[in-house]
Amino acid sequence: MSQDVTPPSTPASAPPSAEETHQMTHREILEALSGLLLAMFVGMLSSTVVTNALPAMVTDLEGSQTGYTWVVVATLLTMTATTPLWGKLADLFSKKLLVQSALLIYSVGSLIAAFAPNMGVLIGARAVQGLGVGGLTALVQVVIATMVSPRERGRYSGYIGAVFALATVSGPLIGGVIVDSPLGWRGCFFVGLPVAALAFVVLQRTLHLPVVRREVHVDYLGATLIMGGVSILLVWVSLAGQDFAWASTTTALMLAAGIAVIALAIYVEARVAVDPIIPLRLFRDRTTALATAASVMVGVAMFGATVYLSQYFQLARGMAPTEAGLMSIAMVGGLLVSSIVTGRIISDTGLWKRWLVGGMVLVIVGLFLLGTIDEKTNLVVVGAFMALVGLGLGATMQNLVLSVQNNTRIEDMGAASSVVAFFRSMGGSIGVSALGAVLATQVANSVRDGLREQGVTPDAHASHSIPDLDSLSLPMRALYEASFGDAVGHLFLVSAPFAVVALICVLFIKEVPLRTSNYQPTEAEEPVVR
Repeated sequence: MSQDVTPPSTPASAPPSAEETHQMTHREILEALSGLLLAMFVGMLSSTVVTNALPAMVTDLEGSQTGYTWVVVATLLTMTATTPLWGKLADLFSKKLLVQSALLIYSVGSLIAAFAPNMGVLIGARAVQGLGVGGLTALVQVVIATMVSPRERGRYSGYIGAVFALATVSGPLIGGVIVDSPLGWRGCFFVGLPVAALAFVVLQRTLHLPVVRREVHVDYLGATLIMGGVSILLVWVSLAGQDFAWASTTTALMLAAGIAVIALAIYVEARVAVDPIIPLRLFRDRTTALATAASVMVGVAMFGATVYLSQYFQLARGMAPTEAGLMSIAMVGGLLVSSIVTGRIISDTGLWKRWLVGGMVLVIVGLFLLGTIDEKTNLVVVGAFMALVGLGLGATMQNLVLSVQNNTRIEDMGAASSVVAFFRSMGGSIGVSALGAVLATQVANSVRDGLREQGVTPDAHASHSIPDLDSLSLPMRALYEASFGDAVGHLFLVSAPFAVVALICVLFIKEVPLRTSNYQPTEAEEPVVR
């Protein structure tokens, strides 16, 4: 039974939480938000700025398609695994100190990546970056949720969407320009450092939140098991079909090990951990359970498909990195408009489900249309299809988090917010790994078949490598462009069913009008008298 007692003679309102004892003015919120958005920009930039640099860096370091995949997956994996840990720490320690720590970790990873001598060091550095990005991903949402009520949060979510769009637009453009400059791809890892330093200083001056002092029980065992289980399955997905057969003893062993570790993690979270990283009780709430499932599917569709668009534009269409960056404006422009407009309308009306449903419909249509592209599709048409996906994602991503936060107690806000981000990132990690394996296999098979038709004996290693198109003969270049064009289009068709599942989950979410304070609805509106 609830421990909150409200005497019958008092108004129907719950006592303020520790987090709410200091009410921030609109100006104070905007000042603190500026530092938070800078931090969020840094986290987003870590992925987008290297997007168009990936083909160049993998070629320079003599990597393979699997290496290309793992430069992305390494960051997603550590970000995914640590997001719940950062969220839980936010419920226990100073949120400002945690955000600043995440910025420092990101900066260290960036410096290591900038001087990486080979693919192994680069992938490891990207994993360190992911630790910091995991903190920024979880903590920015948590801090904003602490400062602003759910009803007003839609307005500020528009700012988040704008920063997301800015980082997504400027990242590929900045990365492309840097790669084409004398700095080369290594310069991409320096560009975020000044922004991280600025965010650190701004947060130090503007973010002042009370620290809730409570007994600390950090679930390190649960976090380790979650990361271990997910890692084993991702390694299996990315290597199967290339280093060993899908139906093989290695596959059986890795699957068994991954499932066993994840099962042990669930047991620890449910029975052993005093303060679990992922509180399973949160999933008793229908909205949280369905929004989390939808987030996994959105992650697969969003990260899994779009991360390979850079390869499409550079390897199937022969574009320079800067030109490939310009092409991303189509998707991000749609995302920018959609996130700002829907955020404003939701804040004014308090209703959000219709925008989730409409957004997922647009994502599905856009993915199926992108599934029709190849190396000859008109670029205007490709851009229109990308804009549809962007419009849908802008109406979906932040509002899934908002729907969960609206049903969550303030003391669980960090854990609940990070759970949604965790599962979205996990879906992205799975999507990038699985679709990367599909892409590598399909391109390799297509290149081998094409070489045989030309009377050339295929080289197994070369068919899996990332080619330098400028160094190839015209027939070989045409072969690679056709192979990558067909394969990337196929990835969107593979991703579309996951978006359909996300839509089904969203349809079953029960809409609860956004509350106007950070109190739990049952406490603020229906006080319990013991």
